[in-house]
Amino acid sequence: MQIVSLPYSTNTAVAFQAIADLPAPVWLDSGRPCADGGRYDIISADPISTLQLQADSDQPFVQLDDLLCELSPQDRDAQLPFCGGVIGYAGYELGMQGNFLPPDLRPTDLPAGFFGLYSWALIVDHQLGAAHLVFHPACTKVQMRDLVARFTAVRWQTEPRCGEFRLLQPFAHELSAEEYRKRITRVLDYIAAGDIYQANFTQRFTAEYEGDLLSAYLALRARAAGPFSAFMALPEGAMLSMSPERFIRADGSSLQTEPIKGTAPRSEDPQEDSSAALALQQSAKDRAENLMIVDLLRNDFGKLCRRGSVRVPELFQLASFANVHHLVSVITGDLPDEYAYADLLAACFPGGSITGAPKRRAMQIIRELELSPRGVYCGSIGYVSTCGHADTNIAIRTFSANNGRITCAAGGGIVADSDPAAEHEECLNKVRLLLQTVERFLP
Repeated sequence: MQIVSLPYSTNTAVAFQAIADLPAPVWLDSGRPCADGGRYDIISADPISTLQLQADSDQPFVQLDDLLCELSPQDRDAQLPFCGGVIGYAGYELGMQGNFLPPDLRPTDLPAGFFGLYSWALIVDHQLGAAHLVFHPACTKVQMRDLVARFTAVRWQTEPRCGEFRLLQPFAHELSAEEYRKRITRVLDYIAAGDIYQANFTQRFTAEYEGDLLSAYLALRARAAGPFSAFMALPEGAMLSMSPERFIRADGSSLQTEPIKGTAPRSEDPQEDSSAALALQQSAKDRAENLMIVDLLRNDFGKLCRRGSVRVPELFQLASFANVHHLVSVITGDLPDEYAYADLLAACFPGGSITGAPKRRAMQIIRELELSPRGVYCGSIGYVSTCGHADTNIAIRTFSANNGRITCAAGGGIVADSDPAAEHEECLNKVRLLLQTVERFLP
């Protein structure tokens, strides 16, 4: 492994632009300085090989682990999260097989999953104020020279230069308010019948666009960045994620997941905003909703973690973002040596916070009541490194774009005392700032 130090800057957008012309460029974005909580930006491109997955792919996470094994393991460094490895996303539909459900073969904007095997990365560490180019031994000298030249030439004080982006129409809602409420009522019927305790119901919002999607991403980032944001360009299109939620982080055998459940809208009035945050923290409904998912994820971790190692060090912590307040809990565990991170993904995917409990039955009901497949949305974006580190998000606040159409989605967890009208309003609260930001590009 070779490391080249570079000037530290929070202007990671210009760093990404230095390699955006290369194949499959990806930016795992901390959101700094627009958002708090994230530590690293990880930027890479031009993978050695790629893995494209379909909704009916056999054992997709085994294939992911096979891809990672094409690179030799590297020693773990506490300051370097990524030393070469896989970066990409697994769409929601890849979770069907692991939950004993038939594949959902309805078409989506992007492939059901995509991972690249990347031999280098620019790591920007906002905690230490440092930036390094990290090269796995598989990276060629020609590629290393090119990358050093590209990043050395970056003018860190300049604004990124993007192409023009235009939205051609306002976003269309997949469901009317009345239809949304009717489907929430159907979820409540299933809860009353004892089928489930909770289900996460969502809808999609779609518009036509043309131009440079990076411009749209940077506009979203400026207003609604999350600590687990991401931008990835593929031949088929791109994904733009403002996720506030971690799925699973691994540091060697130590695991951590941080589910979000419980939401309240922000207010521009400081007193009203503080009152909304306090009401959320004290809400019996939202705490119960969060606790159900904590129990589900404890069970998912318990499938593979060492007996007695699964803990819940934090419950119902307040986390505030540009548009909403959330309740966040933390679950930890210890993974035995015989399992890989991909095994854990297979056991836990998709995340409990965007499915419901019990997970399998909730996913069946989601499939019945939602009009279209989720795709990248409610899947997971992140990396698995050859040095024993890994981190993934829950792909909420996430857009996918393909063939002149851009789509995002939102929803919420439905429990026994949910009110259909209030749930519809919560859905719109979550997505409103995102849609408004992109709709600024209307002619």
